[in-house]
Amino acid sequence: MTGTLANPLAARDHARAMGGTVVETMPILPPEADDLPEGVVRQDHLWEETIASGGYTTRRLPRGSRLRLIDLKGDACASIQIFNAEMPSERLNVADTVKVQWNAYLEEGKLLLSDMGRVLMSIVTDDAGTHDCFCGTSNAATNLAKYGEGRNSGAYPNGRDRFLLGAAKHGLTRRDVHPCINLFKGARIEDDGTITPVIGPFDPAREMVLRAEMEVIVVIANVPHVLDPRPEYSVTPLRVSAWRGEVTPETDPIRNATPEGLRAFLNVEDYFRR
Repeated sequence: MTGTLANPLAARDHARAMGGTVVETMPILPPEADDLPEGVVRQDHLWEETIASGGYTTRRLPRGSRLRLIDLKGDACASIQIFNAEMPSERLNVADTVKVQWNAYLEEGKLLLSDMGRVLMSIVTDDAGTHDCFCGTSNAATNLAKYGEGRNSGAYPNGRDRFLLGAAKHGLTRRDVHPCINLFKGARIEDDGTITPVIGPFDPAREMVLRAEMEVIVVIANVPHVLDPRPEYSVTPLRVSAWRGEVTPETDPIRNATPEGLRAFLNVEDYFRR
């Protein structure tokens, strides 16, 4: 044995020498960015990270915080799961998100609803407009069939196993991983019922901002869309920023846009009135 394998002190010195190394995809600690919205002070900057191709991340965010996602190079796919951080048995319900809003295509002003009739997050701004509530994410079997490999530890990790890793960091298990929504990659339902993926790649730097209406856990997997027709494993880095913000006021236009949405916000307010 030679080098760091034979000498633990050499391994230690090598590891310490890596301190301060900055790469494109990594969390920034403490969070730092020069393009946050005006008025956001450094103390309110909660999270700054770029997720690699095939990577994942997770974070607990306070009520009122803003979560900004940026498709840096035009080919990211942010598959997202959301939990009520206080009671993770309450989580994103894709069917109710579609059904209650009478619309299966997410955009600015739409809500991400829980299985208990509450708003987990709302979409404050969105200049992408290509999102998917139908298809879910990949798993080991789909990736094995398409890429010849689908393990978490392999070259082509799948979305479901990435979600399992993220959920486990909050004490959650396989049974807690639920259907996701895909952001930045879309899907259209045709008149004959077939699904047409809207995959891109698109212009770089598309972004959206979500507002946490409850204290939430978000888990994000940045893996190719399960219906991406390209034979290669195609996905590019995704930037994530979050900062503290005000809780949604009663006069908020998103809160009051529809009777169904207002009821979901009232359910949130009743929950925090305990």
